[in-house]
Amino acid sequence: MLLEARGLVGGYGKMMILKGVTLGVDEGAIAVIVGPNGAGKSTALKAIFGLIPVQEGSVSLDGQSLAGLRADQMVTQGLALVPQTSNVFSSLSIEENLEMGAFQRRDDFSATLEKVYEIFPPLSERRTTPAGQLSGGQRQMLAMGRAMMSEPRVLLLDEPTAGLSPAFVEQTFNRILAIRDTGVGIVMVEQNAKQALSVADAGFVLASGENRHTGTGAELLADPEVRASFLGG
Repeated sequence: MLLEARGLVGGYGKMMILKGVTLGVDEGAIAVIVGPNGAGKSTALKAIFGLIPVQEGSVSLDGQSLAGLRADQMVTQGLALVPQTSNVFSSLSIEENLEMGAFQRRDDFSATLEKVYEIFPPLSERRTTPAGQLSGGQRQMLAMGRAMMSEPRVLLLDEPTAGLSPAFVEQTFNRILAIRDTGVGIVMVEQNAKQALSVADAGFVLASGENRHTGTGAELLADPEVRASFLGG
């Protein structure tokens, strides 16, 4: 498994949100984390990316431990995180935002920039537009595109379709599949659980900071208990 998190215990201060969460993703695959509000889904992403301390458990990328690394070091190792909110620089143009995503690179990233524009054509059409003038769906595309500028091996997405119109939800899922097709592994927390599991190679249902169900997306969609308890029947 490319990215593997095992037995994560952690949270904020003395409040332990995660109580032994295990999940992972393979190269060029999609792993989806679903569950009720307060289940620890977004906290799990933050723990993997080193944004909150982990009291127990391990995170590894291609068999190498990521323990103790800062977020910027995670990027160097091949991880990228797209948070749900505050994920673009509003005063900068689309292209300047994308260039910021390559701030740690010292090579010529022009080919990566063009690849991002191929995945997200609406961004290419408005390269000089300030990000603050974009719609919510366009901002989400920009945030994902900026993360791709670091050429991650694994992309962590926190609620990428939250607050988007149905049309933009569909577009966002299509872009996520396009990213997957480049060979990037994707771990996604998603509120549109049924749609997310329909494209998932692996699914993890969390509740109260613990794993409740694990399987392929198809297996979880077909599980009567999962459907009744977490997918609205």
